[in-house]
Amino acid sequence: MSRLRAFTKSDSALAYAGGMTATIIDGAAIAAGIREALTRQVEDMIVRGLLPHLAVLLVGDDPASASYVRGKERAGQQTGIKVVIHRIEPGFDPGQTQRRVRDRIELLNADPDVHGIILQLPLPEGVDADALLDRIDPLKDVDGLHPANQGRIMQGRERFLPATPHGVQQLLVRSGADPGGKRVAIVGRSRLVGMPLAAMLAQKRQGANATVTLCHTNTPELAELTRQADILIAAAGRPQMVGADMVRPGATVIDVGINRVDDASRKRGYRLVGDVDLESVREVAGAITPVPGGVGPMTVAMLLNNVTRAARISQQR
Repeated sequence: MSRLRAFTKSDSALAYAGGMTATIIDGAAIAAGIREALTRQVEDMIVRGLLPHLAVLLVGDDPASASYVRGKERAGQQTGIKVVIHRIEPGFDPGQTQRRVRDRIELLNADPDVHGIILQLPLPEGVDADALLDRIDPLKDVDGLHPANQGRIMQGRERFLPATPHGVQQLLVRSGADPGGKRVAIVGRSRLVGMPLAAMLAQKRQGANATVTLCHTNTPELAELTRQADILIAAAGRPQMVGADMVRPGATVIDVGINRVDDASRKRGYRLVGDVDLESVREVAGAITPVPGGVGPMTVAMLLNNVTRAARISQQR
């Protein structure tokens, strides 16, 4: 398991001067450890006659969505979780597509052998994602996007924590950068990442108890706020928007972003980058997550964790 260096004031000064390079937080290795533990849990559940089952709804043929879904399927297979992809062809118009997805959700809600349901986003233009997410049984909403589950997060009574925010929290705790008593700045206010993560880290409990500033791309004097943070989390969806001038020397930087940028030197014509300019920021930060290999693997691991939890909940109905 990766461990962070303990930074002193002199370390921070060296980092700011370019004399030190940040420790890379290996999200893939941490996620592998979580999956190993989940594998043992799933084996015990199967012995007791309970096979965790995740249904993934994939609407259309978006290449990025298809790639994400395949990754979830592979990870599920590695841990012994049953993952079934339900491919739904779009209809002649958005209304027909809406009905097709809604009907499939209702069938999965009623199936006692299905413990978790996720709707892969984005959906085709004109389809109301919110209305469909609201249809998912809250006890099977392993993405944690149903209003009932999001509301429980605000109260500190969570049923399912959204996978990416939970992955970020686990990265911090397991890499030695516990947010307790720290100043945290989150850049990005989406309800998928920024808003639930802010609520989670502000809770009075282990692995949280931070002073959280929720920023966004329209925040005035953004760099002044982010430079005050012991932990900076970039989740704005803008390629390499966080530069070295936005980072406090010695800070821990978590890069949630994953963006495609054109790159003629690559065979596929593009490369993946985060919301952080890794090369410049790593000369200032104390620790940083890479893209890929940082938050991404943790997201999948925490999703599978939610599926096992949903399977246990199903036994209590």
